[in-house]
Formats: sequence, structure tokens, C-alpha cells
Amino acid sequence: MKKLSAAAAVLACMGAAFWAAPSSAQFAKPEDAVKYRQSALSLIASHFGRMQPVVRGQAPYDAAQIKANVQVLQTLSALPWTAFGAGTEGGHARPAVWSGAADFKQKQDAFRANVGKLAAAADSGDLAQLRAAYGDVGASCKACHDSYRQRP
Repeated sequence: MKKLSAAAAVLACMGAAFWAAPSSAQFAKPEDAVKYRQSALSLIASHFGRMQPVVRGQAPYDAAQIKANVQVLQTLSALPWTAFGAGTEGGHARPAVWSGAADFKQKQDAFRANVGKLAAAADSGDLAQLRAAYGDVGASCKACHDSYRQRP
């Protein structure tokens, strides 16, 4: 048990160092950052989309399955943002990501807050709460995409 706790502490410190490092230190080339954020955002879309049939009433509500997807979504919701550092322009991101950094950050924060509310709704086991929170996350995605994503 002590070895497990020590390993967890080391990983936590490594994770803290990872998140605190500037994005340029994390990616050897700007295109690596673009690939990373596109991959992270694709995974977010996948895990978010897996819940859609349940929210729309097209599939039975399996609380455990929903919670599992939301837990992964919570982790994923923190990933793409470090890959939008200076010098990483490109991909599907509009130049406004960098010129409107404060608003972009505000939209990130709203998305992450709404994912937190989705987690609370999933924990509640209440499908009506889940549907409302799911809609808020979707609205967060749309708000950011409308302002900052170029269609391929």
C-alpha cells in the first residue's frame, strides 16, 4: 500500500509539472500541438456523443455507463488547452484563438465548469438533471466552435 501511495505521489507531481510547463516545452513542433489538441477534442466529442442516445431517449439510461463516460470526459476536458500556446497556430483553429485569448479562456472555463455540472448530474442518477447538464455542455462546445473553429 505504501508503494502505491508513493507511486501516486510521484505521478501527481509529474502531472503538476506537466500542466505548469509552457506549451512550447511540451511540443517539439507546432504541428505536434495541433495534432495533440485535435486528438483530445476528438476524444471529447466521442465520449460526449456516446451519451447522446440516452439523453434523447433513444437508448436506455445506464447510470454506471453514463458516469464512466463523464469521468473520462472530465479528464479529457483539461487536455487540449495547453496545445493552444503561442506559435501553435493552425489546424482548425481560427486566428482569433490567439488574438482573443481572454475570451477563448473564458469559453474554456465555461466548458470545464459545465462538464463539472454534468458530473454532478451523473452522480445524482437523475435523468432530467443529466439532460439539462448535457445541454449546457453542448452549448459550451457550440459557443467556442462558433467563435474559434474553422470548418474543414
